[in-house]
Amino acid sequence: MGKKAPHIVRTCLLLGFVILLSLASVVEGVPILKDQKKTPVSTVKTKVSRSVVQTLGSYNDISAAKRRTTTSISNRSRLTAISARSVIIIDAISGKTIYAKAPDSKRQPASTIKVLTGILAIDLLKNNQRVGISKKAARQPRSKIYLDTKKTYLADDLINAVLLSSANDASVALAEKISGSEASFAKLMTERARLWGARNTTCRTASGLTARGQKTTARDLAIIFRKAMNDREFARRMKRTTTRTSYGKTLRNHNKALWQVDGTLAGKTGYTNAARQTYVGKFKRGNDEIIVALLGSETMWTDLKKLVSYGFRKKQQIRIAENRTHPNIAQALLQ
Repeated sequence: MGKKAPHIVRTCLLLGFVILLSLASVVEGVPILKDQKKTPVSTVKTKVSRSVVQTLGSYNDISAAKRRTTTSISNRSRLTAISARSVIIIDAISGKTIYAKAPDSKRQPASTIKVLTGILAIDLLKNNQRVGISKKAARQPRSKIYLDTKKTYLADDLINAVLLSSANDASVALAEKISGSEASFAKLMTERARLWGARNTTCRTASGLTARGQKTTARDLAIIFRKAMNDREFARRMKRTTTRTSYGKTLRNHNKALWQVDGTLAGKTGYTNAARQTYVGKFKRGNDEIIVALLGSETMWTDLKKLVSYGFRKKQQIRIAENRTHPNIAQALLQ
């Protein structure tokens, strides 16, 4: 028994040393994994500095650091309650969906449909063409710029009135100039929407005023606006906060986002009792560009600010997720 005592002592000391190493690894946040049993602890410590361990969370579980980063971003990216019944956020460059809430629900568009009225007028009329005003156009309800049936107006002025001031009388006047009647022009609007891929949109008016059978979706509005913004003339007009007509009238843009929401490039508002508040717009921050469309909102500007912020945070989250394939893991996590 006396001869075995030294062996017992050595065994106890070895077990104690292993236990101490295990406790140390737990304290330092470095779990011991099965696939690393063959690697001496001393060797690992010479290869990975303590600063790197602290940065990544663990030298032998880098995925744990990634999970912590993703969770943190996810918590910051939560979208609080919004009043809009139908919403979509898309990447303005790729067209991919970033966020959606009932995006294919068919609803009245209100004045957001004037995007089609404006782009068709830009395409089919010259700026210096004169446009007469019918009694039907003149008696349109607000919003309007109170056109006179005894006068003619430049197409340029009426297009700005439609896109900036959301003028219903100007919308009907342009429709009648192009197609002879508002009903015929509405068919042209529907055809353009379908051509662009907005297959759930049917137009009945040039103004967006409530009409039986008139409908669109948040997804369709985003598609339409994305296409329209590719037209330089359309984009140039939409970014203005104010402009003056050739006869001296000041037209003010109804899109408050231009001065209230960082990164706003352009947008079109809408409202009717049936549609409630509606909106579609394009935003840019850094290299990221998004389009937000919403229908059936009760607090449109509050909803919009939340959606825009959320959209750009999600873009950042997507970028970080893509960077996980970067060969330099630490650098990717720090970007």
